Amino acid sequence: MSRISQMFDRKKEKVLSIYFTAGFPHLDSTLEVMKSLQESGADMIELGIPYSDPLADGPVIQQSSMAALKNGMTIKKLFEQIKDFRKEISIPVLLMGYMNPVLQYRFEKFCADAADAGIDGLILPDLPEYEYETEYGAIIKKYGLDFVFLVTPETSEQRVRKLDELSSGFLYAVSSSSTTGNNKDMASMERYLGRLKNMKLKNPVMVGFGIRDKDSFEAACAHANGAIIGSAFIKALEKNPDPAIAARNFLSFI
Repeated sequence: MSRISQMFDRKKEKVLSIYFTAGFPHLDSTLEVMKSLQESGADMIELGIPYSDPLADGPVIQQSSMAALKNGMTIKKLFEQIKDFRKEISIPVLLMGYMNPVLQYRFEKFCADAADAGIDGLILPDLPEYEYETEYGAIIKKYGLDFVFLVTPETSEQRVRKLDELSSGFLYAVSSSSTTGNNKDMASMERYLGRLKNMKLKNPVMVGFGIRDKDSFEAACAHANGAIIGSAFIKALEKNPDPAIAARNFLSFI
């Protein structure tokens, strides 16, 4: 059983995952932010690989990616920074990124280096289902990594079930079809999440995009196993670049 599955086995509801961009706010702050999140009560970390054209991300995460790239963050640098992180971090950690820089790094090398570092899973929103099944999925599984697909309110039931079957660790339910960080219609989100819950899917469901505070977190958790907060935490890092203080203050309200 993977570290992610073990975590969901222990904590079946109100799982809190925090996204932040590697190399932000400073090039060397990645591990410090991770430690601060664990100490402040996060259940899981989604570590974003900065990219110049992050299609699914809103302006806050885009700006953090630009800042991280300007700071000098690369995939190679990231793996150098986190090669020993398991000495201090016990909670699950996933890498979230886009295929272009991963392919430039070389896909199998990326998976091998991620596994060697102690990463638990991958989220690559622009990896299509067909390519996953015919080429990349076997490589991901070879290195013991979970892979998480995303579904949206517009995803058909048939496709939700297919992506749930292909996913491992959890299924990522995007709260709407817009980018990260936008305010959402809570009633619409709850109807959508209720539909997913009634499908009795194989994987736990985590909700992302637009989860920003205690109220939105609680609303998401009413119909799912937990939620992912990204843009709101990055804003907290912008206001207080001391990761320990930013994480402690932010998570105390969730």
